[in-house]
Amino acid sequence: MVHVEHIPRRQAKSARLRLPLPEALQDCLSEHGLFPLYSHQAEAINYAREGKNVMVATSSASGKTLCYNAPVMEAILTEPRSCALYLFPTKALAQDQLRSLNELFYPALFQSGEVTTFDGDTPQVERADVRKRARVVLTNPDMLHLGILPNHQQWSRLLRRLKYVVIDEAHIYRGVFGSHVAGVMHRLRRLCQFYGASPRFICCSATIANPGEHAQKLAGLPFEVVDKDGSPHGGKDFVFWNPPLIDQAKSVRRSANGEASNLFAELVSRGIRTLTFVRTRQLTEVIYNYTRRKLAEIGPGLARKIKPYRAGYLPKERRQIEHELFSGQLTGVVATTALELGIDIGDLEATVLTGYPGSIASTWQQAGRSGRSKEKALSFLIGLDNPLDQYFMRHPDFLFGKNFENALVNPDNPYILRAHLLCAAWELPLTGYDEEFFGSALLQERAVLEEQGLLRERKGRWYLSPSIIYPAQGINIRSTSGENFAIMDISTASLLETIESSVALFQIFPGAIYLHQGESYLVEELDLAARTARARPVTVNYYTQDKEITDLHIIKVMQEKNCGKIKVYLGEVEVTTRVVGFKKLAHFTEEVIGEEPLDLPPQHFPTVALWFDLPPGIAARLAKDQLGFAGGLHATEHAAIGILPLFALCDRNDIGGVSPPLHPDTGKPQVFIYDAYPGGFGIAEKGFDLVDELWQTTLRAIKECPCEEGCPSCIQSPKCGNNNKPLDKKAAQVMLEGLLKE
Repeated sequence: MVHVEHIPRRQAKSARLRLPLPEALQDCLSEHGLFPLYSHQAEAINYAREGKNVMVATSSASGKTLCYNAPVMEAILTEPRSCALYLFPTKALAQDQLRSLNELFYPALFQSGEVTTFDGDTPQVERADVRKRARVVLTNPDMLHLGILPNHQQWSRLLRRLKYVVIDEAHIYRGVFGSHVAGVMHRLRRLCQFYGASPRFICCSATIANPGEHAQKLAGLPFEVVDKDGSPHGGKDFVFWNPPLIDQAKSVRRSANGEASNLFAELVSRGIRTLTFVRTRQLTEVIYNYTRRKLAEIGPGLARKIKPYRAGYLPKERRQIEHELFSGQLTGVVATTALELGIDIGDLEATVLTGYPGSIASTWQQAGRSGRSKEKALSFLIGLDNPLDQYFMRHPDFLFGKNFENALVNPDNPYILRAHLLCAAWELPLTGYDEEFFGSALLQERAVLEEQGLLRERKGRWYLSPSIIYPAQGINIRSTSGENFAIMDISTASLLETIESSVALFQIFPGAIYLHQGESYLVEELDLAARTARARPVTVNYYTQDKEITDLHIIKVMQEKNCGKIKVYLGEVEVTTRVVGFKKLAHFTEEVIGEEPLDLPPQHFPTVALWFDLPPGIAARLAKDQLGFAGGLHATEHAAIGILPLFALCDRNDIGGVSPPLHPDTGKPQVFIYDAYPGGFGIAEKGFDLVDELWQTTLRAIKECPCEEGCPSCIQSPKCGNNNKPLDKKAAQVMLEGLLKE
């Protein structure tokens, strides 16, 4: 335990509404003990009743749902024709909110069928009834994009009467997903205008640095921000747990996964209801397996008290696990961020975060899943062997000092905008007036689509080419790629699960070990044309991790600036990535026990990058001190990529980099950092804006790491295709000091 933060109890701050609520609504809320209102609830409800768009950004379990339920239910009571649309990032969250609405307001405020979910699990026979009768529809952005907007004629009753649109967990809508959701919102507003409606938006979010800007980018409208939290809190001990060093010189630590498993098993064996969070689907299965074995040794029946939970499972499997957790049949669950959101899963007493979740907002969301009942709770953050986690282990004040990152979306990303313009043209022909919804980039991207033969102009209106049928079907709004890959179990000839095509080559390559429900599957064949991987169950003592190499070509410099005497650039680039092999890592220890080469086709994509020159004379200085120039460049790139998520709400996997000693486009040594998605969505821009802070924090992370030669906690990258060679920690330190002095 390197730090324990005692978060004190917090007393509630209450406030009154400017005008009283209708008596029936007031009675419902009083009956459930929801008065007096917290100050942020009263402020948000006041704004909504005044016809303003509202963004509520307060802590987990602060009662944000009432900020939208109260004005929506008031409209349902007082305006008999009004309707509302609730958007949640997951089906599970929509189901949970439906339960909550029924408990609070049915049958006093609405009749059966007037408030309902509509998603991929809604039976076909019930869908027509939802379109005819529902006044509050709970859905997700995927179904709005794919099922509701393209069929707007069938939903004209709802769209014509739409008074409120609720976007819950708005901080989740960032990066590629957020940029797509912004496109969906702009299409929704366009259709509402067509039907004569102008709905108000109410957004709820975890605490982020730019709540107003983020909401405005999502919906394309101005917002009032409510971010002063008036809710009480039962207090929490937040423990920073750094796996102990087993080799000081190399800064090698005990496995974070093993530490998480030990803590999880200890908590569950004591009957403490615990949620353990991990970063990836694969680690969900790894830690579940570790812990299941430990619990089997501790006591009979304990292993049955835990389960894994993640995306990729079939809906029936997920609903079953949710039910067992809600009902208390399970003492613990190991999950991805799928359970980070505000689903009511009863009184959890502890949370274990296996590694920094990638953002301060997500850290508080995950930790906030325990202690929701105003009782004292416990949270652990386990440090991984990477620059960001180790920076937090040494500087816990960065987390507790109320620093939050910016949520980044880019609705003008050309690939995303073009996709939504095609969908919009299917819904209604495009016109010159659509710039109101899609912004100034509309004209340029519409012209590109026209040039490609996908749009045709007729009398000032742009129609889809007859060759395009239902464009929404081919657009996965949670990734930049289209169709998923299927993973088939060849032992049963059945579908195991699906995986996004953007990550398929990195996870289901031939020889990969893929984990599903605690079982290992060996990928024997990857058919790129059929988008299918064939795998068979195996028993092995390792898992796999891909290795990749990257090249980058500069297309256009968009901005440049001087930081002291150092030139920094921002521009459009083309990135080529190739998976060249994979490592086999032993369970429990993460020791590399083997490596295999791969020959997979390269992937090309255009994106946005920042890059910078080096201090003059640095090569001569390093040579004089007998330090490696190429190694210092490479180490600076790795460390800066590891630290950049401190400043932007993103994951390390959202960023890539290259650091050639002589780049062919510039004729100079450079460090490039780029958005790892086609078109980019703002990470490189944020790094460009804050590059001086990025250099300072990266230098601090390298200097403070106790290793001698460089390690995963400072300059090594787990995905480096060059096997982390060459790397020179001291040279990187000299380079960064030079950048900051010039």
